[in-house]
Amino acid sequence: MYNEIKMKEMQERVDQYISQFKEGYFSPLSMLARFTEEIGELAREVNHTYGEKPKKKEEKDNSIEAELGDLLFVMICFANSQNISLAEAFTKTMDKIETRDKDRWTRIDEEDLNG
Repeated sequence: MYNEIKMKEMQERVDQYISQFKEGYFSPLSMLARFTEEIGELAREVNHTYGEKPKKKEEKDNSIEAELGDLLFVMICFANSQNISLAEAFTKTMDKIETRDKDRWTRIDEEDLNG
């Protein structure tokens, strides 16, 4: 089982990897294109797993987990190239959602949990 690591550590690990190459991070437009490409690959896997489209015999065996990992890598690259802390971005987003959407959906009551 993998150890859970903090987002900051993930961003640092990606930066160490990218920093060893002269090319460095791709441009924002190229990264957006890569992000879109990875979302398409995730959509394809979800469609194969839960949709009506079976894989062709010659298609490689990917998983939703692998595609989410690829997507996370590209997101971290994009954030690093823009000097954005994903931990801070996540905290700000959760604060917004927890405030804005606190009464949006039906909450699970203790009675529901105890059945």
